[in-house]
Amino acid sequence: MRAQNPNMTNPIVDPREPSFWHSLICFGGVMVIVISGMLWLGIALHSLLVLALVWVAGHSSVLGFSYIEIKSAMIAGIQKGLGAIFIFFLIGILVAALIESGTIGGLIYYGLDLLHPTFFLPAGLVLCSLMSLATGTAWGTIATIGAVLMGLGAALGIPLPLVAGMVVSGASFGDKMSPVSDSTNLAAMSADTDLYSHIKSMMYTTVPTYIISIVLFTAFGLYYSGQTLSAEELFTLKQGLEIEFTINPLTLLPLIVLLTLSLRRAPAEVSMLASVGTALVLAVVMQGRAVPDVLNSLHAGYVASTGIEQLDNLLSRGGITSMMWTMSLALIALSLGGILDRAGFVRVLLSGMLRRIKRSASLIAATIGAGVVSNMSMGEGYLSIIFGGQIFKDSYEEDGLENHMLSRTLEEGATLSTSLIPWTTSGAFITGVLNMSPLEFAPWAFFNYINPLLSIGLAYMGFGIFRKAQPDRDRISTVAEAE
Repeated sequence: MRAQNPNMTNPIVDPREPSFWHSLICFGGVMVIVISGMLWLGIALHSLLVLALVWVAGHSSVLGFSYIEIKSAMIAGIQKGLGAIFIFFLIGILVAALIESGTIGGLIYYGLDLLHPTFFLPAGLVLCSLMSLATGTAWGTIATIGAVLMGLGAALGIPLPLVAGMVVSGASFGDKMSPVSDSTNLAAMSADTDLYSHIKSMMYTTVPTYIISIVLFTAFGLYYSGQTLSAEELFTLKQGLEIEFTINPLTLLPLIVLLTLSLRRAPAEVSMLASVGTALVLAVVMQGRAVPDVLNSLHAGYVASTGIEQLDNLLSRGGITSMMWTMSLALIALSLGGILDRAGFVRVLLSGMLRRIKRSASLIAATIGAGVVSNMSMGEGYLSIIFGGQIFKDSYEEDGLENHMLSRTLEEGATLSTSLIPWTTSGAFITGVLNMSPLEFAPWAFFNYINPLLSIGLAYMGFGIFRKAQPDRDRISTVAEAE
């Protein structure tokens, strides 16, 4: 189709929609660039995403997109993820403030007494689950309780990728099941179903997965309990914490403020800022830190000097600068997702897959797979949930499936996979907070990948598939015929 521009002698070519095979080649190229570059060539992820960005922009220009349109698509992609970027800043500030106040040090100190090495992993899983379930935020859980558990795990001699997998599993469970979670509400809204019908539907696959995860983490906890540090080594760590901080139950106050405000449904930014303010007061009053030093650490992070290398590595973190790697990666990934979305590559690819689906179980598997693909391409779990709802809603209605079936599979694909992909906003965030790439902890994040696999397996066995009552299906058919 051509439109004549009165100010130019040459006609303007409107961008055309890509074919299925063009979309497959374009998206497949992105995966080849990123995966081969990371796993085999050892190229930095930022550089690989820039190459992928150029690759996709080239394919978009073939469709007729101008440079200005491609740039606009990149900007639109970034705008959709700006909320996450703001949270990145606040998380860096929060972590530094919690270390300055002695909150992190105090939790590690008390945790060394309370958490037995044998039950550390299953207890940590439950703790992260309850925190995330109560607050509805996986990021807040990982940045606070998760950071503490990483420190405890290091002190107890448990491999850190295993600890990180446990933290992410627990945080993801609460984020997926909490009625105050953004992703839970968004999935229900995208599928046009009731929130509690959505949560009830998820229990059919989530509860068995959670039980399996607890069993696995308990088994690994028993295995590593014999390899933990001696009583003398643990005493040395506690002594180092006492030298660095004034250990007092009052240091837990910033976390209490964060949890209380989260339970009262205060915005995440407000909850974190209130917690930071409380922590800063404690840092000056209780820890005796100078105001300029405290404020500077919010930018550069806290630098520990206990003389114990293990503690210094653990406590020297936080600050806005610690999140710059994460934020820059997120910006590139969101730009890439903006072009893929605007040019229609992912939409056409998934629509082509839908035409080949013949049974309900395959539709469920395709929805979960699409969530993973969308996260890989758009870099943001929220966008993947919305996108999946738009793409698959008609197919679920035509198949007579309940709307909460769609919302459940959207969560199992998009919500649970976003933390396991290094270039998503969630994957980049976890890397910045836990100092570990998702590629390292993904094999141990049992809940995140067992849940979607179990859901697909149960669907092919005919379990947990809910269909609309016959009158509802007849009504849908009548409306479709009328249209």
